[in-house]
Amino acid sequence: MLAKPICNITPFTLLDYPNKSACILWYAGCNMRCLYCYNPEIVLGKGAITFSETISFLKKRKGLLDAVVFSGGECLIHKNIVEQIKEVKALGFLVKIDTNGSNSKVVKQLLNNNLIDYVALDFKATKYSYNAVTKSILFDEFEHSLELLLASTIQFEVRTTYHSELISDAELNQMMHFLELKKYKGNYYIQHFQNNVETLGNLTPSSKINSSKIENSQNIRVVFRN
Repeated sequence: MLAKPICNITPFTLLDYPNKSACILWYAGCNMRCLYCYNPEIVLGKGAITFSETISFLKKRKGLLDAVVFSGGECLIHKNIVEQIKEVKALGFLVKIDTNGSNSKVVKQLLNNNLIDYVALDFKATKYSYNAVTKSILFDEFEHSLELLLASTIQFEVRTTYHSELISDAELNQMMHFLELKKYKGNYYIQHFQNNVETLGNLTPSSKINSSKIENSQNIRVVFRN
């Protein structure tokens, strides 16, 4: 029986890869259980699409799309993900991965083999709060993935989902300081939790972040996403 790692395919987007047209491959499963996650059907569900079916779809999009986004769930926990990304690159597409950074070994392999062009790295919480927010003990893996990306030449962004019940303003500033200490330079996207959507956790509505309480940084540009 053929494995079906992918839940769904978004055939077209102009929002997920900066200045490029792309499709999104939504990989099933995740090694975290973030309470604010709004993709519970992907995190907890099973795939419905084989990779060979995905390749057939992509071959029809050559010349129409610039890039393919590997997302989830957590795409980098899948056994054959490196080979699958290699196959997509061979078709001529740019590749972006959305990742929680929990599999630094795979991140290193992808970087060493020039298989990715852009990364969106989720910065879930401070080390102190990481277990409570993600229900995992994977902060050190995230940190290693960040260091690998910083040492590389590819484009990447760091992003955090904010829920007032899970992350305080003080913690957001601590996360900014952490990025500064790591010498990160670029955009730090803070995206507000979407109230009134189905999530993994039974959270109360989140209050809007008070942007005036977020400290300025010389090298990091904070961008708030609704």
